[in-house]
Amino acid sequence: MSKQVRVRFAPSPTGPLHIGGVRTALFNYLFAKKNNGVFFLRIEDTDQNRFVPGAEEYIMEALEWLGISPDETIGKNEKFGPYKQSERKHLYKQYADELINSGNAYYAFDTAEALDLHRKQHEEQGKTFIYNHHNREKLDTSLVISADETAKRIASGEDFVIRFKTPVAETLHLHDIIRGDVKFETSLLDDKVLFKSDGMPTYHLANIVDDHLMETSHVIRGEEWLPSMPLHVLLYRAFGWEAPEFAHLPLIMKPIGNGKLSKRDGDKMGFPVFPLDWKTEEGISSGYREKGFFPEAVVNFLALLGWNDGTEKELFTLQELISAFDLSRVHKSGAKFDPEKNKWFNHQYLIKQKDEDLAKAFLPILNEKGFSNTLEMTKLIKIVSLIKDRAHFVSEFWELSDFFFAAPTAYDEKASKNWKEETPFLMQSLISILEEIGEFSSMNIETIVKDWMTKNEIGMGKVMQPFRLSLVGALKGPHLFDIVELIGKEETINRIQKAIATL
Repeated sequence: MSKQVRVRFAPSPTGPLHIGGVRTALFNYLFAKKNNGVFFLRIEDTDQNRFVPGAEEYIMEALEWLGISPDETIGKNEKFGPYKQSERKHLYKQYADELINSGNAYYAFDTAEALDLHRKQHEEQGKTFIYNHHNREKLDTSLVISADETAKRIASGEDFVIRFKTPVAETLHLHDIIRGDVKFETSLLDDKVLFKSDGMPTYHLANIVDDHLMETSHVIRGEEWLPSMPLHVLLYRAFGWEAPEFAHLPLIMKPIGNGKLSKRDGDKMGFPVFPLDWKTEEGISSGYREKGFFPEAVVNFLALLGWNDGTEKELFTLQELISAFDLSRVHKSGAKFDPEKNKWFNHQYLIKQKDEDLAKAFLPILNEKGFSNTLEMTKLIKIVSLIKDRAHFVSEFWELSDFFFAAPTAYDEKASKNWKEETPFLMQSLISILEEIGEFSSMNIETIVKDWMTKNEIGMGKVMQPFRLSLVGALKGPHLFDIVELIGKEETINRIQKAIATL
């Protein structure tokens, strides 16, 4: 690559950032960092009718949380600013005029009613109305009225649009880094609107002008923009500019069936499709952050949706992803979204966390349950170390450890079948053994209890299962003698006595 790599993520602030958009941002970020380039964020807010307050801030916060903040954006290293299209609108008119003057665009005065009538007439004949070379000289355009008449109508305040004059009967042979060579027939393309009389450009004109002025070297975007590629390349050609290289990423597909992943899929199956919570009057759409996902886990599983490094490796740090990333290894076909696999990724990152950090993250939950002051931090860290292997999220810690904080109030019905006629006698004998133990450590308790069972030829299951049931209320939890050590001698004996009385 001869010129500096400059790539952009250019979302519209029309709502929360979909996880598909996050992946586009991530792939742009990885490509930039791999090639010592620049990753910049541009907000494309030319469509003011769809603008949603708070969306712009949400996009910024999401990228920051994920650790993929842009090198240049609004208020940060504004080398090619402004980075918000609504603040650049004074730029676009001159480029629209340039296309008019070079014969690559024309004024169109057709009303919405007139265009509707044309569509209906075509439908009646079994045809589809396309505004292009077939009819542009039969419609209300500057191609058929004089320059003076055109100027008069514009000066009088009549509504108009500027449309691109698509070349006729040309085959465009274009190259996409991911899809290889692609072919488009210009005769099948419509003459897209580039500029409106309200002074605002459409996406197509603003996007091309901004990418050129901001020296974008590669356009890496979703597959849904592939049909726009011929128009964009033709616009670069019309301006006499060098076009960037294009790469169109595969769609993220539904977990079940065909089609693009949507918010509805997440609502139906109970997983987030947004990086952060999004609050509206209708309620809250949950985000990965608030669901308890680690940002590193989200980045890791998103990177593997449509890309791999050619090995079986699944766990990557951000730095490892940067080193391994290559657009040539991005797949052409859609990548199926797997919510269960995402949870698996989060589990992998959870067990890597320091026990102390996880204990601190657990504290608000304990506070809510009224147990935050019942254990010193060293014991809480130990509890976390015993349960984290079974958890996907910190939010699951309480369910996995509630018995450390409070005696069971009920006993699992199925497990209670292990409570036999001789069990109360064995449990009473166990209490006597426990009362005599001086050093109340897991290893020492286990040694003494097992020696007692061996000497008295008592089967392991006859003691261990009722013992666990007494302390936990079910046959679950970490190593039994670790539980005994942590809850202490007095509490252990109290719980056994309660089980004898209850069961």
